[in-house]
Amino acid sequence: MKLKVFLTLLLLFLFANNGYCQLFASYHQSATSFAGVGFEVWRFTPEVRVSTNVFVDDFSAEFVLPFKVVSKEDFYVDFGAGYRTKNFNGLVVPLGISAFPFEQKKMGFQAEVAAISDFTSSAHIRGSWGIVYRFWEKR
Repeated sequence: MKLKVFLTLLLLFLFANNGYCQLFASYHQSATSFAGVGFEVWRFTPEVRVSTNVFVDDFSAEFVLPFKVVSKEDFYVDFGAGYRTKNFNGLVVPLGISAFPFEQKKMGFQAEVAAISDFTSSAHIRGSWGIVYRFWEKR
C-alpha cells in the first residue's frame, strides 16, 4: 500500500513540475457517485476520486489516468485506465466527454462511461454525469 501511495505521489510530482498544469475539481452523479480532484497537463487528466453518498465502511477511492483523444477549446473526449479500491475493486477503464460552454472555460459538464473489473467473473459498467470546475483559466 505504501508503494502505491509513493508511486502516485511521484507521478503527480513529475507531471506538476514538467509543464503547465490546470487544477480542477469534479463531481459525478450515478449509482456509485464520486468526487474528484485532478489536473490537466499536456493531453492527460490524472484524477483521484472518492466515493460519495456512502457509509464510511463502503468508502472507496480510485485513481484514473485519462488521455485526451480529442482536445478542442470548448470540449474534449478522453479515454484512459485506472485502479479502484474496496467496493468494485480492480481495473477502471473510463471513456468520457467534458464540455465547457461558457465564455470563461472554467466551469463545464462531464459525462462518462467506465468499465470496472475485479479481474474475476465480476464486472460493472458505471455511467455518470457531472460538473467540473477549473481553478485557473487555460493559458
